[in-house]
Amino acid sequence: MKIIILGAGQVGTSVAESLLSESNDITVVDNDVENLYTLQERLDLRVVTGNAASPSILEAAGAPDADLLIAVTQSDQTNLCACKTAKTLFNVPTRIARLRSADYADHPELLNENNFAVDHSICPEQIVTEYISKLIEFPEALQVLEFAMGMVTMIAVKAFDGGLLVGKPLKTMPQRLPNVEARVAAIFRREQPIAPTGDTVIESGDEVFLIAATTHIRKVMSELRRMDQPIRRVIIAGGGNIGYRLAKAIEGSVKVKLIEQNRNRAEFLAGKLEHALVLRGDGTDEALLETEGIEGTDMFLALTNDEEDNIMSASLAKQMGARRTLALINRRSYVDLVQGGHIDIAISPAQTSIGQLLARVRRGDVAAVHSLRRGAAEALEVVAHGDAKHCKVIGRKIEEIDLPEGTTIAAIVRPTGHSRTEYRELIPYEVPIHEVIIAHHDTVIRAEDHVIVFCTNKKLVSKVEKLFQVGWGFF
Repeated sequence: MKIIILGAGQVGTSVAESLLSESNDITVVDNDVENLYTLQERLDLRVVTGNAASPSILEAAGAPDADLLIAVTQSDQTNLCACKTAKTLFNVPTRIARLRSADYADHPELLNENNFAVDHSICPEQIVTEYISKLIEFPEALQVLEFAMGMVTMIAVKAFDGGLLVGKPLKTMPQRLPNVEARVAAIFRREQPIAPTGDTVIESGDEVFLIAATTHIRKVMSELRRMDQPIRRVIIAGGGNIGYRLAKAIEGSVKVKLIEQNRNRAEFLAGKLEHALVLRGDGTDEALLETEGIEGTDMFLALTNDEEDNIMSASLAKQMGARRTLALINRRSYVDLVQGGHIDIAISPAQTSIGQLLARVRRGDVAAVHSLRRGAAEALEVVAHGDAKHCKVIGRKIEEIDLPEGTTIAAIVRPTGHSRTEYRELIPYEVPIHEVIIAHHDTVIRAEDHVIVFCTNKKLVSKVEKLFQVGWGFF
């Protein structure tokens, strides 16, 4: 696939890294010459210097025969203009735009074919906000991922001594969780993946990926470790887009204090937030943290635009008694370095938000993609189409499918053929009913199943996509 990426920032670079590993032809466009050539030295791709929305620059980047345009510059206006230009002048088939402003979500008609011609839009800040909100809801988790319209949840947790399943084989799970279907999709021990079988024994310190119906996930988690107390008191350092969005999202359910250094921004936040307390100051100020009761804080979130400040403030907060800390860190090497010490969770915004982009690029009908373990692994939700004659997975038991080593089919969401009536503004709608099936070796995949696949290495994704491809004779 020939792909043009506009913007060589953190998001654009992460997308390029992910897509290059799948034999795509990538061209990156940016105004920053030094940044582009640093990228070109590290990755096997083309670069073009210039204004990403300029017709001549898009032509030089190969827009006339491109399959996909991904506009992820820092400017919403540039991204929108580039999509319109790519459609009107070069008829690029698929166009994706990063939009940071929430205003466009309120006016989706601006993005349609007759206006800015954006096929899909993403807002990384909102994706990260929702991601962190889930971690506040599940304080024991390292990652919380949803599939199939929220019906299935996959959670990554670190196993600790005291969990009921630690030190026992996985085949004992049904005895300990009667009437609850769940599965361990993957285990990482000392950074190496372990293929889980019934005889696999979870050890303290293992990073375990659990999958279950969303209604059962909390009960399943209790098998691995003692449940933490709910998060009730939160301090956020940084009132930028993510800090503000998060405070707005959670201020009704938890007690929030938000620290912002810039006076004008602090005044803006105080006027917009209804329940959160806005403090003007520095998140690395030890006296301020002590005054605001850091020792009684359930979670400290360092969300400024400066990753060094985030590392320092989160580490300081942990040392001063915060129960759990999270830091926003752009460089992936930093994430691996700091997580698990004074910082409980380190998040790379680019890696967190990349899944929505990848779902649009994957071959076949991919409903969702989640990047796991800082981009090293992936979980896919793939829709099975066709029939047993034209698709290699339909009508077969999972044990009969030639899955690449390191790949696990963890769960299936299946349409039941029935529906229920829901009302929106007094208007009735028929909503299809689905069932969640936790996959076993003898589970048979049917057409239109949403199949959730875990890949311990993202290089396995292309092989999984080929398995689900439908032969031409079907059409």
